[in-house]
Amino acid sequence: MCTKSIAELPFRGPGEGYTGTQEGLGRVGSAVTLSTPHRSCLERRTLRSELLLVLALSLGANAVGALISFIGSVTKPGPLRNQAATLVTTQAPGRPWLDLAWQLFGVATALVPVALVAHLLAREGAGIRAIGFDLRRPRFDLARGAAIAAGIGGTGLALYLGARAEGFNLTVVPESLPDLWWRIPVLVAAAVQNAVLEEVVVVGYLLRRLEQLGWAPMTALAASAALRGSYHLYQGIGGLVGNMAMGTIFVLLYRRWRRVGPLVAAHALIDTVAFIGYALLAGKVSWLPT
Repeated sequence: MCTKSIAELPFRGPGEGYTGTQEGLGRVGSAVTLSTPHRSCLERRTLRSELLLVLALSLGANAVGALISFIGSVTKPGPLRNQAATLVTTQAPGRPWLDLAWQLFGVATALVPVALVAHLLAREGAGIRAIGFDLRRPRFDLARGAAIAAGIGGTGLALYLGARAEGFNLTVVPESLPDLWWRIPVLVAAAVQNAVLEEVVVVGYLLRRLEQLGWAPMTALAASAALRGSYHLYQGIGGLVGNMAMGTIFVLLYRRWRRVGPLVAAHALIDTVAFIGYALLAGKVSWLPT
């Protein structure tokens, strides 16, 4: 049971209002300290509140939004495959420079929770390098990331096509940007933003905090995978299940390498291929739903 943590109590002599004994108290300069302060309880409450706030400002809020969106889709007349979930869409039709400004603004603001996580880890004394988000091993990160992307990318596409055919998934439209010079750079930026936000928050930061809070490894893995799946629910059941499977694999790889770098690289490659591939192939091949 947690009690209030008191770091210091001012020492009062006889006749100064202090009537207790000094047993269990130690003098530090002109003050006394409790010999057994329950500081760990306070730290646990702080870590728990901090974690909930980070999630509420980022992917936890996205999960709630995805659930509301999914409820709207399943209660709408017609099969799910006849409805569309568009990922990167125009924000100002017919006004390309304003549209570009909105796209860049969206990418930048989506990365604010990552900056917050970096700040919190730095204040802890560990820094963002503690979760392996740095440039110390670029070849390792890129090579492992490419291998992961090659293994997961094709499997994920097959799962999506199967779930959509069975009526469990909406038609996912990766992008609907105008065909302008900044289309491809914005799609790459959106892919990198997705990768950095999700892997830093849902893998590195979340697992670190859950470990500090005393969660069992398998429980923490399940929480990370469930969170990843939940904010993809707007795509349908296929998006939920597929991303939970991906989340499980990513957690296991993170625990092996203790780096989110390869996961960020893999995720960025997967999303980049999905965005640009759709932009180039939509309407030109029969197997790709539009």
